Amino acid sequence: QKREISNFDYLMYLNTLAGRSYNDYMQYPVFPWVLADYHSETLNLTDPHTFRDLSKPMGAQTVERKHKFIQRFNEVEKSEGDLSAQCHYCTHYSSAIIVASYLVRMEPFTQTFCSLQGGSFDVADRMFHSVKSTWESASRDNMSDVRELTPEFFYLPEFLINANHFELGCMQDGTVLGDVQLPPWADGDPHKFIFLHRQALESDYVSAHLHRWIDLIFGHKQHGSAAVEAVNTYHPYFYGDKMDLNNIKDPLIKGTILGFISNFGQIPKQV
Repeated sequence: QKREISNFDYLMYLNTLAGRSYNDYMQYPVFPWVLADYHSETLNLTDPHTFRDLSKPMGAQTVERKHKFIQRFNEVEKSEGDLSAQCHYCTHYSSAIIVASYLVRMEPFTQTFCSLQGGSFDVADRMFHSVKSTWESASRDNMSDVRELTPEFFYLPEFLINANHFELGCMQDGTVLGDVQLPPWADGDPHKFIFLHRQALESDYVSAHLHRWIDLIFGHKQHGSAAVEAVNTYHPYFYGDKMDLNNIKDPLIKGTILGFISNFGQIPKQV
């Protein structure tokens, strides 16, 4: 409020308080998508329509998608601890595979991604190759994709470049994967993308609305009735601090829960 700290620094501080760390892929710092415009030739940071709705989770960015997730929630009988437990999302906005897929063009993330994929790169069409198509998938098109971003999207142009010349494969339309495809307003320049993306994060619009996203990820809309109302509930296993693993005697169930968390991600500790 006093403009004595940047939005970036504030988010990193909150991530640290919530137990997120660069040293843990499963609890990596999580940052929001802040833009919704990945098609314009120039980026207008004074137009509210340029920005993502920070008051809603990624699963509720479009009305149609929001209603589908609400329908999913209402159709499942509440059965705590069961794989079919009542929730809006059975996938997560941050996980080891999401982090590694974003940063796959840089080591050590390349090796991490391959080890998580069974020793090789994923099918080319599923690899992170375009900022625009990733936004469309996470905000609109893919019901199993509600991913947010990592801090690197706001300061590290190198992760967008295939400087190591990894053979990432060829998509069905014939496109050979190399550098990440950038929005038109970046003019094909990763440094310009990072510069403008960071400007967007520090813009007046984001500064005025960022607290709403923080409520969803770190605050009172993270779980409980407020989360249900906000279309922001995840599978019970994702709430690591709510699961008392010490009281689960069955090693098979315990192993299933730990595997679920390591594969799909964890909700940050509530700040």
